[in-house]
Amino acid sequence: MPGRQWLVASAVSLQTIVIVALLNFLQKNIDMKNANDPKEYSFFDDVYDVVRLIPVGRVTSYGAIAKYLGSGLSARMVGWAMNAAGTAEPPVPAHRVVNRAGLLSGKAYFGTPTRMQELLEAENIEVNNDVIANFNKLFWDPAVELQ
Repeated sequence: MPGRQWLVASAVSLQTIVIVALLNFLQKNIDMKNANDPKEYSFFDDVYDVVRLIPVGRVTSYGAIAKYLGSGLSARMVGWAMNAAGTAEPPVPAHRVVNRAGLLSGKAYFGTPTRMQELLEAENIEVNNDVIANFNKLFWDPAVELQ
């Protein structure tokens, strides 16, 4: 049933668009609240603070950041924060955050399909088929490193 496959694909695409729009709205509202009250809590800002601490030449995972922030089941929210990090100030080295297997799962959000890999390679991190080579050796665990 080709029509049914198209309907399912369209529903998934629409769901993705709605989620991205909702996240953009929430992030803008969080930013507005923070502008009015600097003490207002922002999960995204906490994520950005951790990501800015990742040393050049090292990588971490969405889940490791979520766990460090006390929200171990929120790896996807860390990913959404990385998606929105392009406008954050000071800049956030989002290219240093990958999935738990070392896969460049966020590469679609870097403007070009190869930009995330290029940024990593500029830091002498080898990438093969969108996966960090020696991922376990290069892995930076904030729970260990920021004790």
